[in-house]
Amino acid sequence: MKKAVLYSPGISSMNIGDEIIAESAKENLSFVLKNTFPIEISTHLPLSYYYMRHFKNAEYKFVLGSNLLKSTIFGFKKQWDINLRMAKITGPVVLVGVGWWQYNNEPNLYTKLLLKTILSKQYIHSVRDEYTLNMLKSIGITNVVNTACSTMWKLDKDHCMSIKSQKSSKVVFTLTDYNKNIEKDTILVKKLCEIYSEVFYWPQGMEDLEYINALDVDLKGITILQPTLNSFNDILDSNDIDYVGTRLHGGIRALQKKVRTLIIAIDNRAIEKHKTFNLPILNRDEIDKLNDILNEDIYTDIRIPEENIKLWKSQFE
Repeated sequence: MKKAVLYSPGISSMNIGDEIIAESAKENLSFVLKNTFPIEISTHLPLSYYYMRHFKNAEYKFVLGSNLLKSTIFGFKKQWDINLRMAKITGPVVLVGVGWWQYNNEPNLYTKLLLKTILSKQYIHSVRDEYTLNMLKSIGITNVVNTACSTMWKLDKDHCMSIKSQKSSKVVFTLTDYNKNIEKDTILVKKLCEIYSEVFYWPQGMEDLEYINALDVDLKGITILQPTLNSFNDILDSNDIDYVGTRLHGGIRALQKKVRTLIIAIDNRAIEKHKTFNLPILNRDEIDKLNDILNEDIYTDIRIPEENIKLWKSQFE
């Protein structure tokens, strides 16, 4: 039977957003994977040659998204634990809605060589935004299209039109443990408690609960959810609820569930998705506008690159 290696950010992750990304990627790859034996391997852990030797000649090797690429893929702060020594047995891989970690300088020589060695030359790669597309093209990798993150591939016009525009009575919100702004995030939480009759907090990251406890806010009126994807799905499936928060993929899961959503942009990911795909965002530096935005209708009009998605999928049909 054909083998398919799935390099997954959703395994051994301290961020449940990675689970959302990996789940969506696998769902969108189901037409390819149905006739294979899929093996999931964490992108967060180093690879073992003894283990990987079984998959050297796998039919497919997919990278299931997230912000794994950066300009310096070596040292302690790797987004994806790969290296030149293991490159040939790791690849050739095909990117599925993968993004670039933050705004970076030009990739260094090691990173250029590593990416050119590990990325497939046979297949077209799928990236999540124009910034990532341009970074890869700048180092000579041109077999790539911008498809958006795979979490967004089903957010077409009909889906968006089914998301209500009026404010709900309840809200579920998120904060981000690794990108803190105590002043702005405190304002965010207090405003949500003023605007909504019921407020729920979902800790998407491992230290998110500790972070909200450090803010000068009254937690008595806030229901803390379990830090699991099932818990988040359940609250999104309840009636009359909005999503507001700094967690990008928490917001995209809410959109998948047809929940009125406002993502508080704190880094390049949400900003780039807004530029290209009209993702509904508010920059955290403009948090004072939150009341006005939430009390008005929010129309969801995401513009996914359907032709690019079809093109990318067609090479596996």
